Amino acid sequence: MAGQPVVFIHGLWLHATSWNPWIDFFRNEGYDPVAPGWPDEPGSVEEARANPDAVADKSIDDITGHYAAIIEALDTPPVIIGHSFGGLITEKLIGQGYGNAGVAIDPAQIKGVLPLPLAQLKAALPGLGNPANLKRSVALTEKEFKFGFGNELTDEESKELFDAWAIPSPARPLFEAASANFRVHSQAKVDTGNEDRGPLLLVSGTKDHTVPDVTTEATLKQYRDSNAVTDLTKFHGRGHSLTIDHGWRDVATEILVWLRQQHANE
Repeated sequence: MAGQPVVFIHGLWLHATSWNPWIDFFRNEGYDPVAPGWPDEPGSVEEARANPDAVADKSIDDITGHYAAIIEALDTPPVIIGHSFGGLITEKLIGQGYGNAGVAIDPAQIKGVLPLPLAQLKAALPGLGNPANLKRSVALTEKEFKFGFGNELTDEESKELFDAWAIPSPARPLFEAASANFRVHSQAKVDTGNEDRGPLLLVSGTKDHTVPDVTTEATLKQYRDSNAVTDLTKFHGRGHSLTIDHGWRDVATEILVWLRQQHANE
């Protein structure tokens, strides 16, 4: 009998294969995990770096629709786990009724979230700094990756992660999220009032530059009008790299405990 399916969704600037340790971990715990790439994402880090235009101009709705189709093809509603913009996509999918539980790790800000700390602006600058990037794919430098992802890591570990997983990504989602509160019909809007959705766990790294803790706390407040389960857990002293750095297993283990609690309460 197949285990509970899990769909992992990565964020900007990381390749889908960065979830490989999580896939092994969840499979060993009896789940049936997959980590599909974003639409048109090449199958390897090397191919993605060699063909950056493959993912250029992809929007939040493009990415959400891509994963919705993957989920619809499954026999059983999955757990959906996303990081960064993958967390925002997870929130959209759960709000639309997909999946039986969701985990949004350091999720990009949705419409309605107002805090925009300076560190977050700086981390987004590689994409947002040039309006012409809207339809382009953008890559981080090693220094930019260190600030946005590896600020709580040694230079050596940050470089190792950059070399292993960093890829060019579309800048359009950054622009869509940044302008969300100025647009009536923003693609960064999530149905936070859905009472019938599965439980949702928000995860924050308290030293995250890319999605600061205050941003995730503000995201939690957007769910105040729903009686559906919405929880927040924090990993103190952790940055945006918390899904791929030396401490990833601590994050995965706490998520697994939370998931089992939800299923025990069903």
